[in-house]
Amino acid sequence: MLAEILITILLIASTFYLTIVLLRFLLQLARADFYNPITQFAVKATNPLLRPLRRIIPGWGGIDGAALVLAILIQAATFFLILIALNGGIPAINPITLLVWAFLNVLDLIVKIYFWSVIAVVVVSWIAPGSSHPAIQLVEQITEPVIRPIRNIMPSMGGLDLSPIVVFLILNVVSVVIKHMKLAAGLGSIGLGM
Repeated sequence: MLAEILITILLIASTFYLTIVLLRFLLQLARADFYNPITQFAVKATNPLLRPLRRIIPGWGGIDGAALVLAILIQAATFFLILIALNGGIPAINPITLLVWAFLNVLDLIVKIYFWSVIAVVVVSWIAPGSSHPAIQLVEQITEPVIRPIRNIMPSMGGLDLSPIVVFLILNVVSVVIKHMKLAAGLGSIGLGM
């Protein structure tokens, strides 16, 4: 029972911080408003771990490599601690396997962030179009690089934007592929296919 409680707390805390790190990564990737209060929160929450890592891992082409590596390391550390709790000691696991699991889980979380962000954009466009709330602005900025290419390809449907539906389909296909990759990597077999 104690191991289960510890694992639950670890999963909640690590997923929360991991989401903040990935939001910072996606906000930088989308070149979102740096002065938005939510962006500033993400920057302040992640700077203590990202600053030292940035000295080693530079960004390239608008991609924050340090944030991505930090996310993978956090996820790998989480998996390692969960395996310790499950096994009652240090597990005999290949570090490469641990990093592959972490990479796949981070990739899965990025897809989920995009999925829920697109849903939020669609709902807000119905309920409060043109809203200036900082959270809504950031969600729109995160999703725009994903939706814009589809919107540019699709013909206009009389003012109805169907590009989010195509993005949902693409994200669901990617999610299924990641799920099967996780199973192939053995992540689902030990109960860590979060």
